[in-house]
Amino acid sequence: MNLMEWIRPTLTVEAHCDLPCGIYDPEQARIEAESVYNIIKKYNDSKDEVYRQRAIIIKEERAELAKHHLDVLWSDWYKPEKHDAKFPQLKDTLKQAVSQGSKVKASVDLNEAQKFLDLIDQVDQIWEKAGGPQETRVARPAASPTRA
Repeated sequence: MNLMEWIRPTLTVEAHCDLPCGIYDPEQARIEAESVYNIIKKYNDSKDEVYRQRAIIIKEERAELAKHHLDVLWSDWYKPEKHDAKFPQLKDTLKQAVSQGSKVKASVDLNEAQKFLDLIDQVDQIWEKAGGPQETRVARPAASPTRA
């Protein structure tokens, strides 16, 4: 390795936490998608153009974060050799959810936002059946449920 390669490496690796930590949960995407849903409702209810412009910017940021969390599930958690036989719909559901996130990012249609939430819920149901929090989360004390 020469001095320039050492100073400025050419290989870049990315993960949701800069190290594949094994912590995955569709709830991260759902929380962002819920924000998108509520922002769209508030946008549609408002007549204040400044407020509406801010709402669009924030909605797009939240939609992008939801897509990011789904992309992490798809690229880091989903493994064809582990999931395809038992959950053949998983890959397509993840793909549809990410695509729906793009639609929601470019829309203020509440129905599109609901479709996004529904797809995330489908991913979550499969994630739960595939081991969910037992495999991809740090266990909490017995008195503290991981979800309500």
